[in-house]
Amino acid sequence: MSRAVFAIPGDKDQRTGGYVYDATVLDRLNAMGVETAHLELSGSFPAPSETDMQATFGALAAVPRGRPIIVDGLALGAMDPARMDRIEAPVVAMVHHPLGLESGLEPAHAQALLRNEAQVLGRVAHVIVPSAHIAGTVVRDLGVARDKVTVAHPGFERSADVARSGTKKAQPPLILSVGLLARRKGHDVLLEALGLLTALDWQAEIVGKVHDEATARALEAQADRLGLQDRVRFAGEVGADALQNAYARASLFALATRYEGYGMVLSEAMLHGLPVVSCRVGAVPETVGDAALLVAPDDPAALAGAIERVLIEPGTAERYAAAARARAQSLTCWDHTARIFAGVLERIAS
Repeated sequence: MSRAVFAIPGDKDQRTGGYVYDATVLDRLNAMGVETAHLELSGSFPAPSETDMQATFGALAAVPRGRPIIVDGLALGAMDPARMDRIEAPVVAMVHHPLGLESGLEPAHAQALLRNEAQVLGRVAHVIVPSAHIAGTVVRDLGVARDKVTVAHPGFERSADVARSGTKKAQPPLILSVGLLARRKGHDVLLEALGLLTALDWQAEIVGKVHDEATARALEAQADRLGLQDRVRFAGEVGADALQNAYARASLFALATRYEGYGMVLSEAMLHGLPVVSCRVGAVPETVGDAALLVAPDDPAALAGAIERVLIEPGTAERYAAAARARAQSLTCWDHTARIFAGVLERIAS
């Protein structure tokens, strides 16, 4: 019988930061002897039907009282607070970032999501977050007591960049961006910035699955309008090996994000010694430290200026690449992350 349960909405093996985090922690907990069962919840979260909501609470209510349940925030934040008392087992929330902070939401809907998540988090035993920024957010904005919050940074494999050290850099220089084709990731801002840099020699690749069809279509139309269709490739979702190869071939990593609760792809880029250009939002400054050129969000001209510096100034490129490699040395490993989870589970169970 398992000692804990990890409830994750949809396919846990999706190649996005939050799912990679959850799936890896689940694997490492079991590897270290903390037997943790996987409970797959409906993939309809964070907008479940009433049928899916009922099924979710039925599954969670079936977990015995003494077995803690980690519930990913994509599902937990959208759950009905009034039904939380049906769950006898202690609940640990894994909040990657509050649902109401997703970009593109109508203000009233965003506020309703934040109010709902605050009520849900008031009913859980503990909250785990991936960054100090999100810890501050759930305490300040969602009313969670500070002593109920634990930071567990994502882990990384330091050997990733070494394994690909013989891969040749792409020519012309490859500007790589990795993230869902969703408004929050700011790919539209990146495209506008690249449209200002057509006099320079470069190619770009945007790696990430389609989050919503409308955004994907709009990005492709935007690239066509800017005359970038032959220079920008939308690679879609790729496997781990293909992604590592893309990092190895790239000369620059750019993410025009509007918000990040951590930003795992930024750390992955630093592991590969890439100069990083991103935005001064959310947990990004905490994640990259001085190893990136940061600009204001939604500012294509500023983003273009930062990218141009890296492309045309070898000294700037090498300075930020060196800072990235140095910053990467401080990244934690997944076993450390899992041990933090194990410690929380032990405290909650007792």
